[in-house]
Amino acid sequence: MSEPSEELLKRVRASEPGAVAEFAEVRRPQLIVYVSRQLGYALRSKVEPEDIVQETVIRAVRNPHLFSSADRDPFGVLCHLAQECIVDAHRRYVAAQKRDAGKEVALDGRSSGDDVGGGLRNLLIASITTPSKAFSRNEKELRMWDALGSLPEEQREALRLRYVDGLPTKDIAQRLRKTDGAVRVMLTRSLDKLQQLLGTDS
Repeated sequence: MSEPSEELLKRVRASEPGAVAEFAEVRRPQLIVYVSRQLGYALRSKVEPEDIVQETVIRAVRNPHLFSSADRDPFGVLCHLAQECIVDAHRRYVAAQKRDAGKEVALDGRSSGDDVGGGLRNLLIASITTPSKAFSRNEKELRMWDALGSLPEEQREALRLRYVDGLPTKDIAQRLRKTDGAVRVMLTRSLDKLQQLLGTDS
């Protein structure tokens, strides 16, 4: 099992978002195992453990101060955040299904029946594949289009390969000549940046 270096742990406890992302990547295999054990049967049929882990990492990067206490195990903090994500997902998927059995709800709370397909992922795909602003279908897609334009070209390419072409991160890593871990961190940071940019005008 890969262990984080003392230097990385110091940076994590210094509340550096980048260090938190690196730490989460080192502990990703253990986090996936934890999430897999925590998912109930009903939720497991709706969401993959990897989706919960990705949401957990984004939440961790956005709240690096949670890792500042020397008395708290950083991996324990990740597990706590994962549990919060599982609870949120349960409310969105399972509880919503009970209220309306015919209505699927995406991880970020949008209905999959919305015109843009619902969810950050579908909005991202729609924006990447839209030729220009002139053909964007709504305000949120325009905002996503602008947000994507603010990212470096390499990050936009990684997002396109992952969410439009559907390539696994190991294949993206080969194309971009990076490690699989570096690509995962890049995707996490890119998604977090997009969420922040979209949230400023919400």
